[in-house]
Amino acid sequence: MDTFLIILSFFFILLGIAGSFLPVIPGPLTGWIGLLLLFFTEAITVEIRFLVITGILAMIVFLLDLIIPILGAKKFGGGKGSTYGSAIGLLIGILFLGPFGIIIGPFLGAFLGELYFQKDNTQGALKAAIGSLIGFLSGVFIKFIIGLAFLFYYVKFIWQFSERIF
Repeated sequence: MDTFLIILSFFFILLGIAGSFLPVIPGPLTGWIGLLLLFFTEAITVEIRFLVITGILAMIVFLLDLIIPILGAKKFGGGKGSTYGSAIGLLIGILFLGPFGIIIGPFLGAFLGELYFQKDNTQGALKAAIGSLIGFLSGVFIKFIIGLAFLFYYVKFIWQFSERIF
């Protein structure tokens, strides 16, 4: 059973890292589930305090990821159009443009979304799109760093308890 949990844990950690870039997967929370699964193995000892701290951190980053793009768009003068457009643009961008869609999609989506609500304000829509893009990329960066940190701790636990596992 330990082997299954260790493999499943690794899958969730990797899925959490992928969730840094894919909006449909809550990256930090998914990666944290990978750490939580290690707690249920007999071969690896994970402290509850560590799980509580990393769980709170994952929840904070998850919530910040929802807020940061909105703050970025608002800071640059955008509104609901750029926020919704950025999210829709990200999904469409990933589906049709692959990795480049992660950057191009939110930018174009925010621009077109803001233009939809403010038809005559091209300059304002462009500023809102830039703000939304900066906010989105900041969120991706933070989630990716947390995902790598969770992977680091996973490898550390596996290495630390390797004699019990293998």
